[in-house]
Amino acid sequence: MTTAEPAVDVLLSDGSTVQLRPIRPSDGPAIVAMHSRFSERTRYLRYFSPYPRIPERDLQRFVNVDHRDREAFVVLAGDRIVAVGRYERLGPASPDAEVAFVVEDAYQGRGIASVLLEHLADAARRVGIVNFVAEVLPANGQMLRVFADFGYQLQREFADGVVHLTFPIAPTETTLTVQRGREQRTEARSVARLLAPRGVAVYGASATGQGVGAAVLGHLRDGGFTGAVVPVHPTATRVAGLPAYPSAADAGLPVDLAVVAVPPGSTPEVVADAAAAGVHGLVVISAGFAEAGVEGAAAQRALVRAAHAAGMRVIGPNCLGVANTDPEVRLNATLAPRLPGPGRVGIFSQSGAFGVALLAEADRRGLGLSSFVSAGNRADVSGNDLLQYWQGDPATDVIMLYLETFGNPRKFARLARHIGRDKPVVALASPARPPGVGDSVGPDATAVSALFAQSGVIRVDTVAELLDVGVLLANQPLPAGNRVGIVGNSSALTGLAATACAAQGLTVAVGYPRDVGPRASAAEFAEALAEAAAAETVDVLVALFAPPLPGQFTGAEGDFTAALPSALTAAKPAVATFLVGRAPAGMPSYPSVEEAVRALARVTAYADWLRRPSGVLPELPGIRRAAASAALRRDGVDPAALLGAYGIDVVASATVDSAEEAVEAATRFGFPVALKAAAAGLRHRFDLGAVRLDLPDAAAVRRTYAELAVAFGADVLVQPMVAPGVACVVELVEDPAFGPVVGFGLGGVATELLGDQAWRAVPLTDRDAAELVDAPRAAPLLRGHRGAAPVDRAALADLLLRVGRLADEQPRVRTLTLNPVLARPDGLSVLHATVLIGSATPRPDTGPRRL
Repeated sequence: MTTAEPAVDVLLSDGSTVQLRPIRPSDGPAIVAMHSRFSERTRYLRYFSPYPRIPERDLQRFVNVDHRDREAFVVLAGDRIVAVGRYERLGPASPDAEVAFVVEDAYQGRGIASVLLEHLADAARRVGIVNFVAEVLPANGQMLRVFADFGYQLQREFADGVVHLTFPIAPTETTLTVQRGREQRTEARSVARLLAPRGVAVYGASATGQGVGAAVLGHLRDGGFTGAVVPVHPTATRVAGLPAYPSAADAGLPVDLAVVAVPPGSTPEVVADAAAAGVHGLVVISAGFAEAGVEGAAAQRALVRAAHAAGMRVIGPNCLGVANTDPEVRLNATLAPRLPGPGRVGIFSQSGAFGVALLAEADRRGLGLSSFVSAGNRADVSGNDLLQYWQGDPATDVIMLYLETFGNPRKFARLARHIGRDKPVVALASPARPPGVGDSVGPDATAVSALFAQSGVIRVDTVAELLDVGVLLANQPLPAGNRVGIVGNSSALTGLAATACAAQGLTVAVGYPRDVGPRASAAEFAEALAEAAAAETVDVLVALFAPPLPGQFTGAEGDFTAALPSALTAAKPAVATFLVGRAPAGMPSYPSVEEAVRALARVTAYADWLRRPSGVLPELPGIRRAAASAALRRDGVDPAALLGAYGIDVVASATVDSAEEAVEAATRFGFPVALKAAAAGLRHRFDLGAVRLDLPDAAAVRRTYAELAVAFGADVLVQPMVAPGVACVVELVEDPAFGPVVGFGLGGVATELLGDQAWRAVPLTDRDAAELVDAPRAAPLLRGHRGAAPVDRAALADLLLRVGRLADEQPRVRTLTLNPVLARPDGLSVLHATVLIGSATPRPDTGPRRL
């Protein structure tokens, strides 16, 4: 018997929440009650007969399962069971199991059966079940579509008036695509219900107008919200000039969103009241939850659990609020008194303080906003949910994120890779790894920035830079290349721009920078810009304007703002630094040359990422998952067996603690052999004398063993000699921002000191692996530096792909190090492997859907 899975909350196709958990023996009365609510048609389609009541014997069998050969999950809306799905193995140790579902009539058509199928298939795979079989009446078209639409390879037979289905339940690219498509739609709908509510109830707004609740209520009222605003107050009949009610339901108006500004101890009553009014989601402004300590964390968990049980999602707590500038909505449910004007940029902020700064700065710069969400403690709705929403939101073209931490890093990287192909994602996120994350050092700040770039995310360091890049993306086309045409009326400014371009990896176009001189009129400046915009050798423009001498120009010849737009008719992006006056409307303007060029460089790198093919996940022959699972024992891991299951051969070795054992191992392997200090940190340290090569006979082995034992201890490693090559290091670690990442670098003390190692997030595509081989600064050594023979870089890329696949499929592997890997013209040899494993807890963003 296996241990029953814990309860999980899941989203339905309409964006509402329900709970899914294994069935319990105590569920008998609730199962009978659900059965009594079925229509006659539902009973007939499920049981192939009227089946008016459940006999006691059947009921006991339904609710008592062993969670291995027989499993059942129930779905609860509140405290009421509304659906059940089950599988039953067809005989002892059979690879096949029959699967069946039934959903209460009022909840049909909301995706419950699909969610049940995902969880049942996942549970069945973990106990060795390979195929599901199902029997469905031809009239039950809805259930037939559940199986057909999931992407499984169905085999159908029709006999005795019943459709017999058989299908393998192993996940495939098709089933994964279907699952993730459903995930995106459900998460997007759950957020959409919060950002376009028909009505908003406000809890905690004082009648005196003091406090955060009253502030949000005032902003809702004054912002022109097009729906109903319902203050909820226990005694007052009017609050902020609006009719108030003791409960939201008493208003008799449709209310989809509740803003909560009451103390944590009062939130249970608020959740119950909001649920009774049919509210879809809560925005909890109140503080005093997880950020306040253990008791607050418990209150936060209780809040989310109660909200999910009522079908609601939660933004916050301890958040700034939400906003939507759509003229048909005009929602300002935030603590910010003023919002930026309507526009095409969606903003997510984990921090309330940063959220206020972002909104104020966006307003100052004229950056138009589509919608805004501050998540606070991020107890439920997170940045990933907003990515899912903005992906399909026709009102949003650019996504800007402020992230303090990553709740589900693997999912963030996956979503960013996908969404970034259609809409740029700009993230203000620290590149530093939090203390205490893993035993490996992992990627440094530069490498983390590269990981963001790999996922198509434009990472920035400050709020100012976030807005710098956002303004450029919102107002200008993407550049077709990195050649910059610099035009200015000051040699100092144009020189600064050229230097900044070089520092940011941009190329100054041939013939530029062009200094038109301080005496150039507006028309002459415009003519020079027009020539740059039309030049085939220029991809982007930088316009620089220093103030002319007093009285130098009169009338139109000095009106640079009016003259420049006519020069910028080509579909090329342009940025400006005007030390006096204002740049033309639509041209992003920056206080300094360096800021303008830096923003341009960020956007140019993103455009370059878009032009590159995304790569594919190639087929890797020789992978044996069953053998890999066998190598991950409860008491430890067999590294050689685990790697061998993924087609990675490790050169044989033996650890000995005496000269005679060393000679015996050397004789078994065949001379010549290598002897090394056995400690992991010494096995590649030639500089310390811990590695001795080409020992030709037993006498040399005895003598060398004695020397190593005195210097480094009795444990010594014996290995057969392999052909020499360029020493490389391959690592796998768990990164807090991206989940499992694969690192590659060249061996040697100097490389280790310089941190010359590149990283890519899992899963690795063929392009990721090829780029990873070429990414370290020392990579020229692999291509035949100073006349040396080039190594087989394709073999290195294949090794990285296999390590990436292992990381993707074996979540128990926490870290893995292959050091050294000797790369040669004819292939490679892996000399040593170190693997650390952890518990079998599910890795985020794997398995069936759950919140």
